[in-house]
Amino acid sequence: MTKTKIGVIGTGSISDVYLSSPQKFLNYEIAGVADINVERAQEQAEKHQIPFSGSVSELLEKEDIELVVNLTIPAAHKEVSIKALQAGKHVYSEKPLATTCNDGLLVMEEARRLGLHVGTAPDTFLGAGLQTCRALLDQGVIGEPVGASAFMLGRGPESWHPNPEFFYKQGAGPLFDLGPYYLTALISLLGPVSQVASMNRVTVPEREITSEPFAGTKIKVEVPTYVSSLLQFSTGISASFITSFDVWDTKLPKIEIYGTKGTLLVPDPNEFNGPVYFMNNETTGWQEADLVSSYTDNCRGIGLADMLRGIKEGRPYLCSGDLGLHVLEVMEAILESSDKKRFLELETNCRRPERLTGFQYQD
Repeated sequence: MTKTKIGVIGTGSISDVYLSSPQKFLNYEIAGVADINVERAQEQAEKHQIPFSGSVSELLEKEDIELVVNLTIPAAHKEVSIKALQAGKHVYSEKPLATTCNDGLLVMEEARRLGLHVGTAPDTFLGAGLQTCRALLDQGVIGEPVGASAFMLGRGPESWHPNPEFFYKQGAGPLFDLGPYYLTALISLLGPVSQVASMNRVTVPEREITSEPFAGTKIKVEVPTYVSSLLQFSTGISASFITSFDVWDTKLPKIEIYGTKGTLLVPDPNEFNGPVYFMNNETTGWQEADLVSSYTDNCRGIGLADMLRGIKEGRPYLCSGDLGLHVLEVMEAILESSDKKRFLELETNCRRPERLTGFQYQD
């Protein structure tokens, strides 16, 4: 198999799992890594035995690199992605695609203008847990879906993250940081969203970092930290969706889907594994489903590998830029709906991703 050479821009904490991903996926290799901090890029290149490290501009000049993985902070996603496209590279971006829907549209329009491809994380919905849920829905195990609920409830990252300030700035918060996992999962299971309504608040306007090395530093909160929304899907299904950094603890499920014959308990959409439980009018209590694949460990990079396969075969890939743009508009509309105190119709659309099949994976 001919391996596509890719470059990685951004060497923060998420980069390790991407830089080690070629050990699992057979159709690409990492030919270079870059960062605004060139020394950090060099350290990661040495750690993962990558042949090139340097500045962003130096990486984009390398002709052998066909695709760039954008792992920069959210505020830089649009700028870096567009620069990569203008350098003739396909782009696979960490979530979100950009921090505003308009910026996301600019990325997608530039890709179309140049005849290039854009993919976007998260790819956790391609893991065994959520793919099993998709199979159960397709089999009609809970009948026709009629509704859903989703909860991302936690206390915020200032007690454990080494540099948590950006989580409370524009383009982050509980909705933009972890919401893409939940929304991508819901869209992969139920289809695109047609309209939203929301009520949001900033509970604590200033937070204090308690983790090192910035313990004692105050953070001015710029985004809502309790976001309570209602989603309607194009199929007519509705879902309650709450994300928060204001909750000390909870026993609520991550996601549940309710059908005419039963209920499906969906595992954490931030993970690739299960367990998956369901009950219906023919079972006695909850049943644990057998997982449909072996993709249960941290498989970040599987969406990239599928994208490269899709480009080569001329078929749609599952972690598409259109999906990422739709997720971005849903999140933006959730914030705007609260400000305007009314339902908002979505303008973007996307294909409901097919199930992942026929994929080569190396344990």
